[in-house]
Formats: sequence, structure tokens, C-alpha cells
Amino acid sequence: MNKILRVSALTLALMAVLAAAVFFAVQAARPHAEVAYGQGIEAAALKQGSRGEDVRTVQQKLKRWGYYSGSVDGIYGSATKKAVEYFQRKNGLTVDGIVGQKTYAALGMMEQAGQSGGQSGGSNGYTNSDTYLLARCIYAEARGESYTGQVAVGAVVLNRVESAQFPNTIAGVIYQKNAFTAVNDGQINLTPDQTAINAAKDAMNGWDPTGGCLYYYNPAKATSEWIFSRETVVTIGKHVFAI
Repeated sequence: MNKILRVSALTLALMAVLAAAVFFAVQAARPHAEVAYGQGIEAAALKQGSRGEDVRTVQQKLKRWGYYSGSVDGIYGSATKKAVEYFQRKNGLTVDGIVGQKTYAALGMMEQAGQSGGQSGGSNGYTNSDTYLLARCIYAEARGESYTGQVAVGAVVLNRVESAQFPNTIAGVIYQKNAFTAVNDGQINLTPDQTAINAAKDAMNGWDPTGGCLYYYNPAKATSEWIFSRETVVTIGKHVFAI
């Protein structure tokens, strides 16, 4: 009986040691797991107090675009939060100082957030998701126009991306509040055809039939008096392109 008790006690002791070893191994691995998980959008929402390479990327982008003047140190402090709020305000986003999914998209960081499905390498440095979104906009806004007219609409979006007057990403420009009728009425969610996709690629490759225009409108449908005050550069199909 005593021998059985001693064996049982030894077994329990070994089990306790093994459980402790597993616990400490899990604890040691946890920070790495959290970093890896942090690359996905569910854990990657950045806010004041966050640190890391994603924060550094946000700071670099905002500094390059003139929203942020602080140090690119990967530390999400009050200055970074104010810069994010400034960016969100200009892009028509909820101004909360937090880099969530929509702000990631407007910053052109969906790949870092793990939402692109690995799609990258679009025309001239644009991602495939950029190309597809631009094609959706072209299809929704100009699918009844000539091919040149469709490229022209894509060129206007890209001209806005490059202009200091507008958001700095394709998503930011397209989803800027009240910028495009197709976003307001939901047509932006239609599936683009191959013609629209080709037009998006041509615009991204530098074809600009508008000569640098930032605006276009259909004079038969436009209701804003302001848009008629813009200087007309060219008319392509039913659209007037202006600066």
C-alpha cells in the first residue's frame, strides 16, 4: 500500500511540474503571438499608447502628406493622434483619432492590416485592390461613356490623389463625403466589367485625357451652381472636365 501511495504521489508531482512548464512556455510565447495577431485588422486598431511598425508607417505617411510634424518613432502619442484626427477630418471619416479599418483603407494600408488577401503589385505601385476600387468607380460613374471617357474619370480620381486639396489615397478620394454620386446612391458596389478595369489600369499607367482636371460633371444632371463656375478644359462624351 505504501509503495502504491509513493508512486501516486510521484505521478502527481510530475504532472504538476509538467503543467507549470507548459504554463510558462505559453506565457513566454504570448507576446510574439500578440504581435503576429496584431498584423490583422481585428487587433491592429491603433490608438494613443500603441507602439510598433504599423504606428511608424502611419507616422511616415502622415508626415509625408503634411499632416504630422513629429518624430517617426513608432509611438502613438498625442501628436500622432491629432495628426490622425486631422487626416480623418479631411477624408470625411469619423474623427476619433483611432486608426481602424476605414482609416487604414484611406491611408492605403489595407495590406498591412491583412485585408488585401495578398493582392498587391498593381499598375505603377498601386495595389490590385486600388485598381479594382478605381474600376468600380469608373463603372459606376461612366459605364455609358466611351473608353476615353472612362479613362478620363479614372484620371480625375488619380489627379485628386496627387492634389493637396484632396485626400491622399484612391479610397480616400472616392469615399470623401459627397464627392461622387455613385457612392451616395450605392452604385459604387456594382461589379465592374473588363472595360472599366482596363480603363483603370490605363489611367494608373499615366493616360490622362483631361490634361490634369480635378472635376467632371454632366451638365444635363448637375445641380450644383458651384461646379458650373469651374474652368472647363475639355468635354468628353456627356462629361465636362474642369479645374
